[in-house]
Amino acid sequence: MRSRSNSGVRLDGFARLVQETILCHQNPVTGLLPASAQQKDAWVRDNVYSILAVWGLGMAYRKNADRDEDKAKAYELEQSVVKLMQGLLQCMMRQVEKVEKFKCTPSTKECLHAKYDTATCGTVVGDDQWGHLQVDATSLYLLFLAQMTASGLHIISNLDEVAFIQNLVFYIEAAYKVADYGMWERGDKTNKGIPELNGSSVGMAKAALEAIDELDLFGARGGPKSVIHVLPDEVEHCQSILSSMLPRASTSKEIDAGLLSVISFPAFAVEDADLVNLTKGEIISKLQGRYGCCRFIRDGYRTPKEDPTRLHYDPAELKLFENIECEWPVFWTYLILDGVFNQDHVQVQEYREALDEVLIRGKNGIRLMPELYAVPAEKVEEEYRSPHSVDRVAAGQLPHLWGQSLYILGSLLAEGFLAPGEIDPLNRRFSTCFKPDVVVQVSVVAENSQIQELLRDHGIDVETQSEVQPIRIMPARILSHIYVKLGNCKKLKLSGRPYRHIGVLGTSKFYEIRNRTYAFTPQFIDQHHFYLALDNQMIVEMLRNELAYLSSSWRMTGRPTLTFPITNNMLVEDGECIDPCILSTLRKLQDGYFGGARVQMGTLSSFLTTSFHTILSFMDADSDDNILDDEEDEDDDDDEEEESCATAVSAGTSRRDMFDQYLTQLLQSTETKSHLPPIQRGQHHVFSAEHTTRDILSFMAQVQGLKIPSSSMCLPITSAMNKHRKSLNLLVVPQTHVHSTSLPTKAHSTDLHLPRDAHGNTDFASLVRQLKECPTLQDQADILYILYAMKGPDWVVNLSGRHCGDATVRGLLEELYVKAGACKEWGLIRYISGMLHKRVEVLAEACTDLISHQKQLTVGLPPEPREKVISVPLPPEELNTLIYEASGQDISIAVLTQEIMVYLAMYIRSQPMLFGDMLRLRIGLIMQVMATELARSLHCSGEEASESLMNLSPSDMKNLLHHILSGKEFGVERSVRPLESTATSPAISIHELGHTGATKTERTGIRKLKSEIKQLDDSRPASIFSSSYSISSNVTSPRSTRCSSPSTPSGILSPTGSLDPQLAWEERQGQWLRRRRLDGAINRVPMGFYQKVWKILQKCHGLSIAGYVLPSSTTREMTEGEIKFAVHVESVLNRVPQPEYRQLLVETIMVLTLVAEMEIQSIGGIIHIDRIVHSANELFLQDQIAQGANEFFLEKDTSTGICNFFYDSAPSGSYGTMTYLSKAVVTYVQEFLPNTSCLMQ
Repeated sequence: MRSRSNSGVRLDGFARLVQETILCHQNPVTGLLPASAQQKDAWVRDNVYSILAVWGLGMAYRKNADRDEDKAKAYELEQSVVKLMQGLLQCMMRQVEKVEKFKCTPSTKECLHAKYDTATCGTVVGDDQWGHLQVDATSLYLLFLAQMTASGLHIISNLDEVAFIQNLVFYIEAAYKVADYGMWERGDKTNKGIPELNGSSVGMAKAALEAIDELDLFGARGGPKSVIHVLPDEVEHCQSILSSMLPRASTSKEIDAGLLSVISFPAFAVEDADLVNLTKGEIISKLQGRYGCCRFIRDGYRTPKEDPTRLHYDPAELKLFENIECEWPVFWTYLILDGVFNQDHVQVQEYREALDEVLIRGKNGIRLMPELYAVPAEKVEEEYRSPHSVDRVAAGQLPHLWGQSLYILGSLLAEGFLAPGEIDPLNRRFSTCFKPDVVVQVSVVAENSQIQELLRDHGIDVETQSEVQPIRIMPARILSHIYVKLGNCKKLKLSGRPYRHIGVLGTSKFYEIRNRTYAFTPQFIDQHHFYLALDNQMIVEMLRNELAYLSSSWRMTGRPTLTFPITNNMLVEDGECIDPCILSTLRKLQDGYFGGARVQMGTLSSFLTTSFHTILSFMDADSDDNILDDEEDEDDDDDEEEESCATAVSAGTSRRDMFDQYLTQLLQSTETKSHLPPIQRGQHHVFSAEHTTRDILSFMAQVQGLKIPSSSMCLPITSAMNKHRKSLNLLVVPQTHVHSTSLPTKAHSTDLHLPRDAHGNTDFASLVRQLKECPTLQDQADILYILYAMKGPDWVVNLSGRHCGDATVRGLLEELYVKAGACKEWGLIRYISGMLHKRVEVLAEACTDLISHQKQLTVGLPPEPREKVISVPLPPEELNTLIYEASGQDISIAVLTQEIMVYLAMYIRSQPMLFGDMLRLRIGLIMQVMATELARSLHCSGEEASESLMNLSPSDMKNLLHHILSGKEFGVERSVRPLESTATSPAISIHELGHTGATKTERTGIRKLKSEIKQLDDSRPASIFSSSYSISSNVTSPRSTRCSSPSTPSGILSPTGSLDPQLAWEERQGQWLRRRRLDGAINRVPMGFYQKVWKILQKCHGLSIAGYVLPSSTTREMTEGEIKFAVHVESVLNRVPQPEYRQLLVETIMVLTLVAEMEIQSIGGIIHIDRIVHSANELFLQDQIAQGANEFFLEKDTSTGICNFFYDSAPSGSYGTMTYLSKAVVTYVQEFLPNTSCLMQ
């Protein structure tokens, strides 16, 4: 018998430790491990972590085998690992129906359980009796299933299990928008069962998706059928959301030690090394103690102050847990592993020595890992006074199997028995390594030979779609249909992937299906779903964004290949030439650099060898039966023909051609058929001029039984010469207490004079006849909307004559949508999109992007309750329904809300600095501000401004939004529409202002001089009907107009003559009122504002804002760095409907913080912020009266009582708002200030 080497003896020691602390608890039937001797249930997360030591020890034995018994021991240990992983798989497969439901509609009730019965693999508690939704646990299982399979273990045994694992991928791929209970099973730290978006769940899901992508679950013995597929865009969503969250863990936890598992072993989910170090530093500095790390700040679990008889905490109770949180040694094992992977030997040695001090010696000297260390009850007060000074006692499970396993694994690595690559065969540890620049390959393809010739005339040689054969080009929506078949398993009743949008990462590679190569165009140019792709300038903007996204996010081998088709919609001047913006873009692509990305243009065939290829074997010939299945789970917005097209494939079609037939019918199902009669120019309007589109909407709302919003929305100025119909009026100063019942009566009494039959009922046949005589597309839309509302979308319209044939109302609306798109009638396009309830493909993703960047959204026009708050990610259907409910009867508002939400998401991804000081984005108020800017710049009524806003092209709308977000000065100009245009609103263009405060045309000299002359001419108002005169939003330079006279604090010359003061005020309002209105509308606050409010509350009893008290007890529940606290403050401020008044309140609070930072214990009881503002306003008025200001400059805002010129005063200066607010604050808290010899000036 051979003698044992030193390494063999040491391994035997580890084997005894593993056997006596872990394997002795493994169930012989199921392979599962109970949490402890006292707690017999098997948690998924704990089981995976607990078996890692066994897996590592098995590899160590195989690597360091001295004799055959060592190899046998290695096999025995590995099979124990396989048995446990298969046991967990059995537990989850018994809940397959929950996986099927959850992947379509995520729910805390319909999700996989977090723990199971150790002996039976059955459930142990009900769906609603535990915080089961823990995406990180399922993701951890998939991550180590991938790692263990890559290391050589065989865990998955048949294709049914492969299909289930594929569906688990679908289960976790939406982790970036799923609020769950997190790794501590509590959700919000108040322990009230409130789920929240957790960084630990998002990070673990991202790691699992990357690890299992393109992995063969059968290992070396597998084939194409056992390969798992992951869509790369879902991975990137998780990556971007995680990066935006860190180092914050969730809304209620500003930091969490559980993030160690995300930034280091096992997930290695973060690619930014600086962010990794920042997060680790925050954990060590804020959570580390003498015995380990506490989980998060104010964690009450097992502390002496926790009431074990109650499951939930009282809000003010959380303050009691501060500084006495239990410390968990398990986190030091993560830091040991982190040091091993980073080759930081000092860190490894430091934490190994620290861990030795807190391990408990058991029987035969075995070292046991306790679950946690708690402060003794009798020493709580001492710990409060001097944190980390009291000796703590071990509590909880002994050993803590999760921690025990990681301790053993770390020891094996630190002592050289294992190399890092052996427990990370998929090389996740290199996530932060340098990545070379990505060159994006762009293949421009012409739709037909005519476009090819037009491009050739400009020196751009491209292929047509027919010339790229045998490569076949398809739109992205077809790829979504194909992926519906992935993971389909009839035995398990699994339907496969839900019909979802495919991102640009997914469409930027080649697909091999049935030995043919397919390329897919990106989703953003698909005009079938939403109208953004109808705007060529918007296509260019989205192309620029997507190329930059590909350049920064591509992680696959090979280069990304983007297929960019040039279609007939990109032609102008009746198809005679290419749109100049498209041509300019193509030339930039030829230059090799566009949108910050390196690009290379070429043909698809030339890119075949340098691109990434994915083989979709699940679409092979033996899956033809699946192709014939009904696609019930596809997108709700698809046409009925599209949903059932697969069932129409001829039974006689050969199996070889069945897939091609399937694709052809998918394409044909979205083609628009021609039934709609052409418009008859010169005919009279169907509805008279006084019937606005809003009247039609109001009438239809009554027909449908909808509640009509009663709030009046109006601007102080209205045009008496409004001759054309308007859809709505967005400009508001909400007067809910004044005009709550004054205006809706007209809407209720509206009579549209619809044709009647002999019985007095609506004559729909006559309406259909009128449809053929409409002079404009708008009239056709109005009639179709009436038919849609009164007869339903599927009512068959009987058309006869030259355009014979019948079509449904929905079909005619779709056709009208295409016609409006060809004419670029954006207002009409939005109107029809609202009727059809069209939804942006990426709406849910856009909403999630904003929320995960610690923002909240509101939809609908203020005030509440019509304005709805969105604080958690919502499923697409629920989000769409909420938007339409919040928009009331204004369907165009609902569509515009979606549009702006998408633009906000684009900007928060590309320019996050625009949102640094905003928390809640109120989309309805943003729309109002956009309309306000148009009304003020164009000197028009609120209705005309709203109409102009609705008629902006998507690119102009995005541009206007950017100007408002950025705070840059901009100008709006009227322009002339083409003669053939049927639009009723004036065309406008938006220009950025230069340092002189003028548009480009104004800077030419004469135009600028004319503008200044007109500015000084007070004898008449500017004409609002000029089609050439340019009016900018900041007409002249602030330097030239802002004067120092105290009687004109706004810096604008006093009006004289007979000009209406109200009109003059509206025309001449200054930049500071505008700035406050914009900042208040987008909820912009100074940096560090919420933390300063938290400190104020610690020195008073509360802050009263608009009649609502923000109590000081809030600080006992929430810490100053919590997003939850900031949201609470924001909800109070948002009770103020006037954005400029809200901003004055913010300025007042900032002044108050200066007093709170002084060395005083208290600054009073309840501080009424409104009173301070009004006191400052009175001081301002007194000074103005003393300076001889006339009544115009003393005019007050009727809704708030604040002087209009006080709103428009600069913050600084002797007559600035900060001067008066400071005086008012000091006067208010005078009695609490220290006595000094200084006097208030």
